[in-house]
Amino acid sequence: MSNPRYVHLCLLDLLSLINIAVASQELKPANVCMLLSRLEGKVALITGGASGIGEETARFFVQHGALVVIVDVQDDLGNQVAASIGLDKVSYRHCDVREEKQVEEAVSFTVEKYGKLDILFSNAGTLGSLTGILEIDLDDFDNTIATNVRGVAATIKHAARAMVAKNTRGSIICTGSVSSFVGGTGPNGYTTSKHAIVGLVRGACSELGAHGIRVNCVSPYGVATPLACRAYNFEPSQVEANSYSASNLKGIVLKARHVAETVLFLASDESAYISGQNLAVDGGFTVVTHSLSTFTD
Repeated sequence: MSNPRYVHLCLLDLLSLINIAVASQELKPANVCMLLSRLEGKVALITGGASGIGEETARFFVQHGALVVIVDVQDDLGNQVAASIGLDKVSYRHCDVREEKQVEEAVSFTVEKYGKLDILFSNAGTLGSLTGILEIDLDDFDNTIATNVRGVAATIKHAARAMVAKNTRGSIICTGSVSSFVGGTGPNGYTTSKHAIVGLVRGACSELGAHGIRVNCVSPYGVATPLACRAYNFEPSQVEANSYSASNLKGIVLKARHVAETVLFLASDESAYISGQNLAVDGGFTVVTHSLSTFTD
């Protein structure tokens, strides 16, 4: 759940910036509502929405005017998140993305409840076991692919069908990873799956552009989500410390909200002509070498 004091301080900072911009005539008062309601009238479906990046994104979407359906396999958490945000704006439904029928039913539920689907954030995923290639468990590998690749394919398929049926110029965003760019940052099954998601995004982009539907991928650096903490058996502070020590951009720790802000941008009309991209939220991690440097401190 978002910290009320943190939300209050963020709103105060935002209002201060708006007042300064309006006073300096850099922002017209008529545009203030647009700034605060970037998804007004939109309907979104978020998979893996009960915790971590999915939960944070659901909160951002609602703050900006969207109606949201979150789906997950963590039913208690999912219902708690929906209730904490407000059941007039968020609904929860159980969905295991490995089961196509459940994905189809989740999309149908969203359209039946809210009349349409504008945004899909295909975020559900798993890390898989932390074994190297010499000891890889192929059953675990198959489960990772089923969740991270087949599940994403199923959500894109059924969300896009709903958008096409309603002539909706929708936005589909899939969660990738820095592991979609480089090896060695995650288990082999996970790395394979995240590379595959980029292929799905590019293929879907080429097909769905004719219907006005945008498809993009957001690929974060290490975030201390509950999934990551469980996988590595670390406290959030330990995950963040490890990520920070290997990061390129210093002075800031990547949080789920930073990724959610990027998803919000890709979901909004501010990114109206952006499609087929794999947007890294990594502080430059994937574009620099970590084994050789010309520069020294």
